[in-house]
Amino acid sequence: MQDLEQLKYPIGKYNPPPIITFSQIEDWIADLAQFPAELVETTKRLKAEDLEVAYRPGGWTVRQVINHLADSHINAYTRFHLTLTEDRPHIRPYFEDRWAELADGKTGDIELSIHILKAIHARLVVLLKALKPNDFERTYFHPEAQQEFTMGYLLGNYAWHGKHHLAHIKSTIK
Repeated sequence: MQDLEQLKYPIGKYNPPPIITFSQIEDWIADLAQFPAELVETTKRLKAEDLEVAYRPGGWTVRQVINHLADSHINAYTRFHLTLTEDRPHIRPYFEDRWAELADGKTGDIELSIHILKAIHARLVVLLKALKPNDFERTYFHPEAQQEFTMGYLLGNYAWHGKHHLAHIKSTIK
């Protein structure tokens, strides 16, 4: 059971600091800015058969992980915009496991997802760098969690999310 947990969370679960400082926010923005290049570097030598290997028993293939990253970060981009333009918006959760089983998630070209991630992250970094520290205290409501989260939390979660799945990919292709 411990090994399965390590395979699921190779860098641990997202555990935000109790107080999110602006310095931490700047670090997370830098993580988002660097992530697409790190993904390109990690995947550039992969062969077609490497993409079909699951990172854990019953888990997604490397292809599905990469395509999931694009799906998830598109949702993050939307959540940031909703939180900045509405008062305490209720975000819409999605069934990421079902999305990963759709044709574009299961068999789609990873280069398309990498292009999406490059564009989304470039746009997101421009937006995030233009914000004031108090903007990261704006909140959204997550109906599945039945909880309100700050944009600072969201930023940290997605900085972690990229590293989390990059660790899955790296551990699979070793």
